[in-house]
Amino acid sequence: MKYVLVSGGVISGIGKGVIASSTGLLLKTTGLRVTSIKVDPYLNIDAGTMSPTEHGEVFVLDDGGEVDLDLGNYERYLNITLKRENNITTGKIYQKVLEGERRGDYLGRTVQVIPHITDAIQDWIQRVARVPVDDTNETPDVCIIELGGTVGDMENSHFVEALRQLRRRAGKDNFMQVHVSLVPIVNGEQKTKPTQQAVRDVRSAGLSPDLIACRCDFPLEKEAIEKIALFCQVEPNQVLAVHNVSPTYRVPLLLESQNLIPLLSEGLNLPALTIPPKLLTQGKQILHAWKNLINAQDRLYEEVTIALVGKYKNHKESYLSVIKSLEHASMHCNRKLNLIYIDGAHLEPLSPETKSHTPADHHKAWHALCTASGVLIPGGFGARGTEGMIAAAKWARENHKPFLGICLGLQIAVIEYARNVCGIASASSIELFERCPDPVVVFMPEISKEHMGGTMRLGIRATHFQPGTSWSKLRRLYGDVEVIHERHRHRYEVNPSYIERLTKAGCHFIGKDDSGERMEVLELKDHPYFVAVQFHPEYLSRVLEPSVPYLGFIATAAGLLEEVSLKKGGMVNGHAATNGVNGIADGMDGIRI
Repeated sequence: MKYVLVSGGVISGIGKGVIASSTGLLLKTTGLRVTSIKVDPYLNIDAGTMSPTEHGEVFVLDDGGEVDLDLGNYERYLNITLKRENNITTGKIYQKVLEGERRGDYLGRTVQVIPHITDAIQDWIQRVARVPVDDTNETPDVCIIELGGTVGDMENSHFVEALRQLRRRAGKDNFMQVHVSLVPIVNGEQKTKPTQQAVRDVRSAGLSPDLIACRCDFPLEKEAIEKIALFCQVEPNQVLAVHNVSPTYRVPLLLESQNLIPLLSEGLNLPALTIPPKLLTQGKQILHAWKNLINAQDRLYEEVTIALVGKYKNHKESYLSVIKSLEHASMHCNRKLNLIYIDGAHLEPLSPETKSHTPADHHKAWHALCTASGVLIPGGFGARGTEGMIAAAKWARENHKPFLGICLGLQIAVIEYARNVCGIASASSIELFERCPDPVVVFMPEISKEHMGGTMRLGIRATHFQPGTSWSKLRRLYGDVEVIHERHRHRYEVNPSYIERLTKAGCHFIGKDDSGERMEVLELKDHPYFVAVQFHPEYLSRVLEPSVPYLGFIATAAGLLEEVSLKKGGMVNGHAATNGVNGIADGMDGIRI
């Protein structure tokens, strides 16, 4: 097994996730099987109970794991399916060691950070790195390890020591480290001192970077590269300049142009590996498809404007997978995405008691909504801003604007329809109003009300299209299959007691779960595209294979739904078609309108 460690210095949030994903992608284009592991130093068992405003989006995996958003980057770039164990936290490691101590696994010995915690980390990485993650169902060749935070943080020290030991345990030609650092510009000059100090910190901790990836606003000057190489004990060609590029999907091409593949090949002795001819061919196809798709963005002039009506307007990482899915769909429709963020609270009526927004905020929000080509309401929790979301759903329905509701967005659409079409004026959700007289959305009976972590309806689940739904635009986009598989994360559902009344009024639930009792997909018949889903299709969107609901939404907003529907007739389903090597290779031409 080969390992590539991606660490960071100077500051956090420097782009390690994108660089790690890009490195993995480039290795995959050589025909190698690649997996990824994210190491997070916090004590939480997982990311499930973290606030999106503090930590960003919680990403959900097939097995229901609630993990760091960087695992979403790995899956999107590498087209792989990871498991919850691919996200290691301090909490998980300590839980494992302490449970072992209680069982008597350590036979009365004193349990210490070294060697017991550090050994547990190494054992975990080596075990998980060997788990198949794509359709080949074979052991990966290379594992990308991203170390969260910055080297030198006290909370990272046990992971740094474990990775130092892992390098020795892995052996010669089996371990490389890419250290990501910042090169700021002060008075017009690129300053290398922060990177020099960051590398000294890494070396003092026992690690030795093989490559230094320098994050900067503009391409690194030759003088800066030579200075970093001199004082950080690497060759100039081992200093990678990762300047700001748009879109970020260009980063793999930027790294390729600086010979990252030959550098990794030499450092890991990759020529010694035997790569099947089929994977070599598919790797070349992946790189060709990626270059074609990304380079085509330079020639796009037409825009598609989407209004995202949510709760976390100032914390865009809370909607990272949603944003990426919109980008994937827009690229495949040959449109530039113009995404406008609207705080749902700003759409709510003004009153003397209103403190959440001003009249200017209110009018600006409604202007943005009314001038957008499509309206999207993503997932979220809590009552704030939901009345504004209901107003946005009503506007989209009545004005025949493309609409996509995700999770909470489905519940918002149901509440709006119940109030304004079915005449149930007091319709609401138990989440929004606990004593609601007409709860069209209720708490799922099997969900714990006492424990929060890992208790939602999570992971990959089947959705069955119902008989008599051949008219559905969404079903057609999925290839007119009977069953699709998408990932879920929710604890509320549409109240079964109101289904008959809603259906008779034209609110068609075209997709249901295995039991036929839980509503999964809502679609309006006489509307250009009014779709709402209980699942989160963004978790399965890939750069080279966009999510079906998002693709239909963007295509309709761009006036291309008919062309896209014809081209997507062979789509299998949201999960299988994006879950492996063949998914990328076979779908590399995308939707070229």
